[in-house]
Amino acid sequence: MSKKIHVTDTILRDAHQSLLATRMRTEDMLPICDKLDKVGYWSLEVWGGATFDACVRFLKEDPWERLRQLRAALPNTRLQMLLRGQNLLGYRHYSDDVVKAFVAKAAVNGIDVFRIFDAMNDVRNLRVAIEAVKAAGKHAQGTIAYTTSPVHTIEAFVAQAKQMEAMGCDSIAIKDMAGLLTPYATGELVKALKAELSLPVFIHSHDTAGLAAMCQLKAIENGADHIDTAISSFAWGTSHPGTESMVAALKGSEFDTGLDLELLQEIGLYFYAVRKKYHQFESEFTAVDTRVQVNQVPGGMISNLANQLKEQGALNRMGEVLAEIPRVRHDLGYPPLVTPTSQIVGTQAFFNVLAGERYKTITNEVKLYLQGGYGKAPGQVDENLRRQAIGSEDVIDVRPADLLKPEMTKLRGEIGALAHSEEDVLTYAMFPDIGRKFLEEREAGTLVPEALLPIPEAGGVSRPGGEGVPTEFVIDVHGETYRVDITGVGVKAEGKRHFYLSIDGMPEEVVFEPLNEFVGGGTSKRKQASAPGHVSTTMPGNIVDVLVKEGDVVKEGQAVLITEAMKMETEVQAAVAGKVVAIHVAKGDRVNPGEILIEIEG
Repeated sequence: MSKKIHVTDTILRDAHQSLLATRMRTEDMLPICDKLDKVGYWSLEVWGGATFDACVRFLKEDPWERLRQLRAALPNTRLQMLLRGQNLLGYRHYSDDVVKAFVAKAAVNGIDVFRIFDAMNDVRNLRVAIEAVKAAGKHAQGTIAYTTSPVHTIEAFVAQAKQMEAMGCDSIAIKDMAGLLTPYATGELVKALKAELSLPVFIHSHDTAGLAAMCQLKAIENGADHIDTAISSFAWGTSHPGTESMVAALKGSEFDTGLDLELLQEIGLYFYAVRKKYHQFESEFTAVDTRVQVNQVPGGMISNLANQLKEQGALNRMGEVLAEIPRVRHDLGYPPLVTPTSQIVGTQAFFNVLAGERYKTITNEVKLYLQGGYGKAPGQVDENLRRQAIGSEDVIDVRPADLLKPEMTKLRGEIGALAHSEEDVLTYAMFPDIGRKFLEEREAGTLVPEALLPIPEAGGVSRPGGEGVPTEFVIDVHGETYRVDITGVGVKAEGKRHFYLSIDGMPEEVVFEPLNEFVGGGTSKRKQASAPGHVSTTMPGNIVDVLVKEGDVVKEGQAVLITEAMKMETEVQAAVAGKVVAIHVAKGDRVNPGEILIEIEG
């Protein structure tokens, strides 16, 4: 009995998110849509994940307009998005009214299939999103975030899938974001799911360990109905098995996809040329790497960690961070490493290694996680660590969003006339700071995508640096235009100075050895910390909040600042008790390692 296998292509979302930091522009998608629409895919994944963030933050495109344009250009193909359950597309839980409004607008603007997952596999965090998708008359796909640990068993995954089926899901996806599946484990899991469910099963596996095509074949042989692939020019490594390869592998078999291989090859050649345009966003960490089977770190997360370590001049410590990640994951009860828990675990491991002491600094996100703010941990957390992080505060044992008040009315008031539509309000809701900036620049007619800023007339500086504002340059090298932001300056030592740069949005570190003392003179207005009462930070970042004012009396260990680095917030604490005599920073300022930010007199 033959069984046609259906294909979802990730070329317009996850493929370029995995390989090119989500930088593909809409202008490079639209010309090929006519051919994509003729292939006969079950669906095209075009939205969600990091695409919304990248559109607003880097590309200066309205993500809603992108969706509308793709909907118009792909009239015959289902459009699919990745939705992080109660987190939607951000990094926190949103109130139920925001979730419902977002899903409704995504459906109206063109999304047919919502792949809904929760980083903790806590199905309570999926319920409202599933209900909203069904209310919109669209396809709700319940998703298992696949990982391995003592508590992640086939029985546990099947139980989760049955709960999602009972919630009204139309299909079940196995989301192997890190490439942890092995062929025989895939076969066993799919077989168990098909035995207990009446729903179609999708298999989404990144090829980080080089096993994904074999996993998909074993999934198909054991009853899977759908596979996710990527056009070959954006396939393999931390992306997905090549579409053409899987179509060719199944051709003529009982599982033939029925897709036109020659048409797919034409599409592949188009994207082969497109990929060259984005070469500066290629990472050396997106190729096949079987270490993922040990450290469980997704390829995109490895790239992010590498950039973070570059910023600190500590790329040589990558091995230590990779070794620390499984230990942090154990302490936190084995969360799957997928957004946002991958960032939470990875950044905490990063802090542990660079501080030279485990949990000397605990990010606010880890504190919230340990308090239950993201949902129920899959396994048992380290209780000593929990007490260290949250003290005697209560642990949340309900669905976290049950504690949130409706937000939409408040959000509409905050963004005001800058929002021309409910979609604009939701853009602001997802990312308040960059969303507001995007809407302000749109209003002023000054939206300029990265790497397309005009060449400045004098000195290469397109706008002057100030407190909290990186100095920006646009340079031309052999016909290629690059945007360079100076985001931080390190401590001068041994006649050298470290500068932290971002080149087209990708962090870099440069060490300058000055020709003379005048050239090497410091540019920071702040002095370097030299006394116990000098509050400083250990890495470049931004000031999120100043928690004290001059004249306040503080205790040793009291939080006095909140900084943000790598999308994670951290409290900066007073090393001594005393009186605050000077504050040298304000909200939004950019700060560098070792600078005096606050002075406390004991």
